[in-house]
Amino acid sequence: MAAADAVIICVPTPVDGDYLPELTALTGACADVVANARAGQTIILTSTTYVGTTAELLAEPLRRRGLEPGTDIFVAFSPERIDPGNPDHQVEDTPRVVGGITAECATRAARIISLMTSQVYVVSSTGAAEATKLYENIFRAVSLALANEFADACGVLQLDPIEVTLAAATKPYGFLATFPGPGVGGHCIPCDPHYLLWQLGTQGHSSPLIEQAMRSIRKRPERVVERAAEVLAADGSELSGARVLVVGASYKPGVRDLRESSAVPMIASLQSKGADVHYFDQLVPDLKLPDGTVLRSETDPDSVWDLVIVHTLHPGTDHSWAGKSRVLDATYRFDSAAVRAVV
Repeated sequence: MAAADAVIICVPTPVDGDYLPELTALTGACADVVANARAGQTIILTSTTYVGTTAELLAEPLRRRGLEPGTDIFVAFSPERIDPGNPDHQVEDTPRVVGGITAECATRAARIISLMTSQVYVVSSTGAAEATKLYENIFRAVSLALANEFADACGVLQLDPIEVTLAAATKPYGFLATFPGPGVGGHCIPCDPHYLLWQLGTQGHSSPLIEQAMRSIRKRPERVVERAAEVLAADGSELSGARVLVVGASYKPGVRDLRESSAVPMIASLQSKGADVHYFDQLVPDLKLPDGTVLRSETDPDSVWDLVIVHTLHPGTDHSWAGKSRVLDATYRFDSAAVRAVV
């Protein structure tokens, strides 16, 4: 690290079982960088985190080492912006935000970040840049919670939520099309809002809308399980003892990532209710449930199941075989089933 002119820190920032920030990787990486820092370097933190992290874990420890940010060394925050599995959102075409401890820190960091993208937006401080990323992901979390709740409302009204969403999206302003699904996964949206909620909680401040959105997101997999029981009951069957196949385990199409995937708690809940649960995902050969049980993807899922729950549809894959069975479509996009229900 000491030999590098620029050091970019990009480590996971998850939450623990109580939805509190799990900072082990972040604090360890920052401590290593500070310990090996030298004059003239530019240090850029990109991991999504709470407001004040860059100053607390980098700038202040560097000062204690005798390296003054903005003069001896240059420290900034530039949150990563990636959309895994989406070829329409390449890194080089995605604007980046940069905030420095000082204006000179921001200038030097922006010069480095401009090697990755031609669009760099500089804000006044590292805190502003840190808050920017939190706001982006909180906006997405609230939008997804609303999309799922609206889909439930459409179910009561016997309307197709996808049709309604696409129609609303024709409005050229004031509306962002967000689609319902089986849950919210990945390393960002289920985790990042809790960094703000935790920080605000330490100061005695609450954010009821954000808190409710995150509760709604956590409950979504269980709602799918409840719906599975309803679909089976409508045909005189029970969830207990039913052979159930979950199609797709990763948190989104086109990726192998299981982090915070709603398929995991969904499968665990189905098992706890007595269902004989299997899954199929060509990108995820095995997965571990919270109790330590390891499941392996079905190699030949083309069979008749009591219920097929469509969780993730990977692009370029033929899932038409699933339509032979009764289907609960949690994606709202699988129309190849003769007997189909949605969440």
